[in-house]
Amino acid sequence: MTLILGFGIPLLFGFLFQQLYNVADTAIVGRFLGYKALAAVGSTGSVNFLVIGFVMGVCSGFSIPVAQMFGAEDYKQLRRYVTNALWLCIFLAAVITAVTLIFCTEILHFTNTPEDIFDRAHTYIFTIFAGVPAYFLYNMTAGILRSLGDSKTPVSWLVIASAVNIVLDMVFIFFFKLDVFGAALATVIAQFVSGFGCLWRVCKSYAILKMDRDDWIFSARHIGRLFIMGLPMGLQYSITGIGSVMLQTAVNELGTTYVTAVTAANKLSMFIACPFDAMGSTMATYSGQNVGAQKWERLNKGLGACVLLGAIYAAAAFLFLFFAGNNLAMIFLDEESRHLLPLVKQFLTILSAFYFPLALVNIVRFFIQGMGFSPTATFAGILEMIGRWFIAHMVRIYGFTAVCFASPTAWVLADLFLIPAYFICKKRLMKKHNALSEASEDTANTADSHS
Repeated sequence: MTLILGFGIPLLFGFLFQQLYNVADTAIVGRFLGYKALAAVGSTGSVNFLVIGFVMGVCSGFSIPVAQMFGAEDYKQLRRYVTNALWLCIFLAAVITAVTLIFCTEILHFTNTPEDIFDRAHTYIFTIFAGVPAYFLYNMTAGILRSLGDSKTPVSWLVIASAVNIVLDMVFIFFFKLDVFGAALATVIAQFVSGFGCLWRVCKSYAILKMDRDDWIFSARHIGRLFIMGLPMGLQYSITGIGSVMLQTAVNELGTTYVTAVTAANKLSMFIACPFDAMGSTMATYSGQNVGAQKWERLNKGLGACVLLGAIYAAAAFLFLFFAGNNLAMIFLDEESRHLLPLVKQFLTILSAFYFPLALVNIVRFFIQGMGFSPTATFAGILEMIGRWFIAHMVRIYGFTAVCFASPTAWVLADLFLIPAYFICKKRLMKKHNALSEASEDTANTADSHS
């Protein structure tokens, strides 16, 4: 528990400050540009998550072999994974940026973005898509640092970047009158700041990362392993994002009023739920390092400790949002939008009542991925997508109430798969380890008999 808290608390602050980007944008846009500008930013939220979530997932997956090699103290292989991951990130950043910019208009039409906010929504998300390389830069370098046990440096640079983001928001919106484009541009610049800060730390502070010329050689074996770990995690986020896009499409059909209410509630919930993200990332590194070091007895202990933390925080977060949710939602709404508070209250109450299933989704899924079973964990994302897809169809029948139950349905479905999947994956891991140990003993005995 002490180890998990010591590693996870800096991660938590990292996620909080990363969410502060979005909270600052949303608050400034909603309070000073009006509810339609807030709806424009919010209407792109699911598409934003679809793309940026893929980036985050891929980079998290790429960092798992790094954590495993660090746990095994195989620093030569660690460097090969780092360099090949960087090559992959450069390639993926170029492809994703080009594709999203080309099809940006079509994407917004597909999600039924309301016409009265379409232009602003396009401006905002187009700018975010142009900044995809910044998201790759930060998430990959931060993932490398966390794999080496350094969860503090990414936080430090996120604090700096958050301050930069808020200052630039004010400058771009108030002084240069750049509207939602200014909010998006501030976010991208701030992301570059945190990315270059982490890159500087990676290059200057770790002797085990001092690269030789051979370390930079493209390796099909290392690329293959990185893809096996990274692509399922990226797809997992994207599959979840596809379900969110389906749901967002249904919400957009309800009109700008409901889009605004869901945006304000979601932004607040995402900030409050940051500890669950931190728990997931902590467990990915924890399980990866312990599998690499073959400390099998620590797996159940670490998982149990983190689940306990998740349960305690889920209960506290529900009570906090139940009593303070409306007041906090006014951070994002102007006085003319106060009539939306009953919708925000309904959404937050139902969502936060299911925070413990959300905790389990993050903890168990990332734990399984850290153990080396990324493809298995990806199926949980498929179940989440199915859950949101089903509820998206129910929106036409039950309206806004169905929207409130979309994410809880997705989380419960994922947990029904993930919990037994963990025990199956651990059993397979132990069986493989025992088989390798027996083979090694047989080889040693044969060598002794010949000698």
